[in-house]
Amino acid sequence: MTLKGNSEHQKHAKLAKPDLGHFGRNEFALMGTPCGRIKKLAGSIISSLSALNIAFVDADHKAAEIEGEPALHQGAALAFTDKISFRRCDYLDNPNAFHIKKQFNTCDAVVVNGNHFKAAHQVLVIDPKKPLDRKLDRITKPILVILTSEVNEIPSYLIALTRGLPVLAWDDTAAIQKFIKEWILSRLPAVKGLVLVGGKSQRMAQDKGALQYHGKTQRQHLYDQFQHVGLESWISCRLDQAEQLEAALPKITDTFLGLGPMGALLSAFRSDPNAAWLAVACDLPYLQEDTIKFLLDNRDPSKVATAFESPFDEFPEP
Repeated sequence: MTLKGNSEHQKHAKLAKPDLGHFGRNEFALMGTPCGRIKKLAGSIISSLSALNIAFVDADHKAAEIEGEPALHQGAALAFTDKISFRRCDYLDNPNAFHIKKQFNTCDAVVVNGNHFKAAHQVLVIDPKKPLDRKLDRITKPILVILTSEVNEIPSYLIALTRGLPVLAWDDTAAIQKFIKEWILSRLPAVKGLVLVGGKSQRMAQDKGALQYHGKTQRQHLYDQFQHVGLESWISCRLDQAEQLEAALPKITDTFLGLGPMGALLSAFRSDPNAAWLAVACDLPYLQEDTIKFLLDNRDPSKVATAFESPFDEFPEP
């Protein structure tokens, strides 16, 4: 008997994956000019974005040798050094794509020396000292063109690739900094609302999300509040309770079980890994829209999360 393969069979579940580049979510390569100019431009951009966490990726032109780390010479896999003003971690292994993304995960943006590394987006510097005609395969999503003082137009081989892009002069530092800052901020994850109703309310002995303090169920009330402040929102619930909830409410059912609210957050990120989620427990009848707006207005997207701090024990409020 011959077994016929099923072409539709899929070994692993289909998961929504975050939009990541080679190093992080928001990355761009500076390319088209010598490394000295790239470092100067990168330094100017980074210094203007001091409120954000910016990383810089570069290569060392020196010969490949282990300098100043006897531990590595002696066989250590990793050497951590506290340099007082900064910390340095030296290791021998060549990191893979997963290790690299983990390293840059806390950064708002990554500036890359495009002479040595690829990035998802590119800033093209038109400089006769480093023409881009041999690097066209690296130009995938250009966002900006910068003309050095030696040129006054875009080369013909780049016309099609750069059509519609803003063009700035190398000496116009303020305009370059402004463009990059606006580009980064425009790509910060959008906030979406998540009302947590998946608890079993064992101590109250009835569904806390179904209680009515404002003429409607508490889950509906919180969902409406999110809608009023402009948040696209969902109800987070258990699979076994989804059919019991209001049919009109969009739902995200738990796919990580036995983890409480953390499972709800993980399920939301699994649903949309490119969003930032504002999660609210359903048992907050006195929560007001002004409080939600205040939290949104004071959100720090450079941090892992933003929460209110308790005035009593300095713990984060849920």
